[in-house]
Amino acid sequence: MAPPDTTPQAPDPADRSAIDLAASAAKAADADRSWQVGDSVKLTKPLPYLKTADPMPMLRPADLVDLDDVGQVVGLRARNQLAVRFRRGTFLLDSTQLKSP
Repeated sequence: MAPPDTTPQAPDPADRSAIDLAASAAKAADADRSWQVGDSVKLTKPLPYLKTADPMPMLRPADLVDLDDVGQVVGLRARNQLAVRFRRGTFLLDSTQLKSP
């Protein structure tokens, strides 16, 4: 009788695609979501810079908002842009850059 095979097996590609599909579906649900004023949001990924929501917008460094910071939607703008108030300022962000906390 041969000893049992104890080498680790590679994960099944079908299981991996199911996990990826569920993650992309959750991300798409947040992107397609119609945000409302007062909703709480977080950033989905680090951004290279932030654009202020002032009447004369300025570009600010991205380190003003951490990924853990929770902001509040304070305005809806054209082309899926949202004005979001964080602890260190109010910034214009695309709805695809946001998720529910």
